[in-house]
Amino acid sequence: MNATRIVAIVLIVAGILALVYGGFTYTKASDEAKVGPFAFSVKHTETVNVPVWAGVGAIVVGGALLLLGRKRP
Repeated sequence: MNATRIVAIVLIVAGILALVYGGFTYTKASDEAKVGPFAFSVKHTETVNVPVWAGVGAIVVGGALLLLGRKRP
């Protein structure tokens, strides 16, 4: 399996996941305070939405790489 085929498969899988889930969330700790024996932390949840056109585009580009990236005799 060559690098082009691996990139194509990764793009197709990423595009399908983007269409199925529509985005992802992550948590980051932004504020921390320590007062005596007590420690306080504030965590923020961020959401990143993946546009539908990006998911479809990744699938199309991955498919094109998979079909056109073959070695021709």
